[in-house]
Amino acid sequence: MICIFCKKLHEQDAVVYQNNSVFVIFDSFPVTKGHCLIIPKRHVSDYFSLEKSELEDIDLALKVMKTRIDNDFKPDGYNIGINNGIAAGQTVMHLHVHLIPRYSGDCNNPKGGVRGVIPDKRIY
Repeated sequence: MICIFCKKLHEQDAVVYQNNSVFVIFDSFPVTKGHCLIIPKRHVSDYFSLEKSELEDIDLALKVMKTRIDNDFKPDGYNIGINNGIAAGQTVMHLHVHLIPRYSGDCNNPKGGVRGVIPDKRIY
């Protein structure tokens, strides 16, 4: 079976940014306007298997895309997330980093942010 992200790398109209080892696409099922995915070009399933250069390129892509999203969508904040492993909700076994712009009022109470992965633990 062909990995959907490996396939996306070769769909140049889908790629909105790339550098040496990663590429970026807008999420097909965005949580908010501007939600994008930073994806290593090398097929690697988890964050802990990344090479130093890939980590550096992910960081660069996050910064480049934040600037672009700031200019295009004017968000009020961001969540950055990785689902690493099936137990953490990973459904595509090719690592991808979510950059999710947040907007005031996009949910009733954003307190706890990424802690919401376990709903009962979000509010503390």
